[in-house]
Amino acid sequence: MARSEYLFTSESVSEGHPDKVCDRISDEIVDLLYREAKKSGMDASLVRVACETLATTNRIVIAGEIRCSIEPGKVKSKVKSAARKAVKAIGYEQDGFHWKTAKIDVLLHDQSADIAQGVDTGAEKNTEGAGDQGIMFGHACRETPELMPAPIFTAHKILERLAQARKAGEGEAGKLGPDAKSQVTVRYEGGKPAEIVSIVVSTQHLDETLTSADVRRIVEPFVREAAGELPIAESCVWHVNPTGKFVIGGPDGDAGLTGRKIIVDTYGGAAPHGGGAFSGKDPTKVDRSAAYAARYLAKNVVAARLAERCTIQLAYAIGVAEPLSVYVDLHDTGVVDEAALETVLREVMDLTPRGIREHLALTRPIYARTSAYGHFGRKPGRDGGFSWERIDLVPKLKAALGR
Repeated sequence: MARSEYLFTSESVSEGHPDKVCDRISDEIVDLLYREAKKSGMDASLVRVACETLATTNRIVIAGEIRCSIEPGKVKSKVKSAARKAVKAIGYEQDGFHWKTAKIDVLLHDQSADIAQGVDTGAEKNTEGAGDQGIMFGHACRETPELMPAPIFTAHKILERLAQARKAGEGEAGKLGPDAKSQVTVRYEGGKPAEIVSIVVSTQHLDETLTSADVRRIVEPFVREAAGELPIAESCVWHVNPTGKFVIGGPDGDAGLTGRKIIVDTYGGAAPHGGGAFSGKDPTKVDRSAAYAARYLAKNVVAARLAERCTIQLAYAIGVAEPLSVYVDLHDTGVVDEAALETVLREVMDLTPRGIREHLALTRPIYARTSAYGHFGRKPGRDGGFSWERIDLVPKLKAALGR
């Protein structure tokens, strides 16, 4: 039986965190290749990206495999430009990490022919195989209107709001730097979020004279705003910059790497994660696209009121189009049979890599914005961004299950 009274904690990191800087650069390159494909008339479904970024003091290294329409002699210059624009947008103009002066090494090469043959043609002719083996999870629950777990959703909102305030120069937020972390502990009562009992915020500050108390005074109004309707307990324990001074931030303070914040990217530990990172990958990589599909399906199951909580697992083999398995867990909150739902999910959505890509329209430059503040629980955009957050499968699910 599931526990009904407990504490649960999730963390988030800002767009200026070293790892998130790398995620942003990697995803900017994915977007770059899709934009260039459209300009040249290249079939976007043929674009391939597996891009990793490393960042440290005034140094950025970009490596990986690509297939694109950019002339070979122009790849490095275009990639470098995209990286600099990303760092500038985040807000780094510091001696130890500056968008204009950081040295950038581009070590991208053509995609492996061995991998390409399995993805392009699959194990059978006229199919598109998965880009790798792996397991992917999707989750949804009724803890927030966005159908996300409350701790991770709140932790994201805190940092997103602080970033908005910093860039807009609201109050004294202009004294803050891009690098920040948050952590939120929620007390559950009757299995539902009741109140926030602990808040941790560590944020870089550009004014060296600021104390921890000063930083709390600056950030607390934005934290309370971000909490929304979830109450902050009167006895809530606050830790704001608990180690004191935090002036040296970003890759100058700690090296960053693409794909190291996968739990931040998903559900904050409230649901399983298959292990694969998202950023820097085109949607033939099921690490990304199938995780989006699993979230899409889980969200529609909960939106259809077939369950209060839903976790879905999809499994793939490299070069094979159809998923090896579809598993559904409704956590004893469902009103339908889980095995029947597993069958129906395959019927209402084509879960091959091509089917996912086409259903969610994933071959577009929509990825840079996913690199911070979570890939899930976001509002679908008019340009097709966050398409996996739509709830347009609800009628089909209900009809197929006779609800």
